[in-house]
Amino acid sequence: MNCPFCEIKENKYQDDLFRVIRDQYPVSPGHSLIIPVRHAETYFDLTEGEKVKIWKLVDLVKKELETEFGTSSFNVGFNVGSVAGQTVPHCHVHIIPRFEGDMKDPRGGVRGVIPEKQKY
Repeated sequence: MNCPFCEIKENKYQDDLFRVIRDQYPVSPGHSLIIPVRHAETYFDLTEGEKVKIWKLVDLVKKELETEFGTSSFNVGFNVGSVAGQTVPHCHVHIIPRFEGDMKDPRGGVRGVIPEKQKY
């Protein structure tokens, strides 16, 4: 198997279960990914222990990004399956810092994955 996330060598954090990296194609400054070390295709393939740990890391990374970038707004999420936009078949959670004025009207947030459904 040729998985780019299984081959990552450099990261901001790593333990026996997860690594944290900055996204190579960031949506905003600080855009980070939390990736399990064990190859698991989606969040739903993680063990219960991994699921608990990943959300603890989301909290940790969010706090670090708040300090580093001075924002308290974020989009946090993951894509499951190619139809939902998953392009690397290895689970990863995006933590995307958001900044005042980074888009004209951010209302609807993650609903923007289908742009015509974002506003309601």
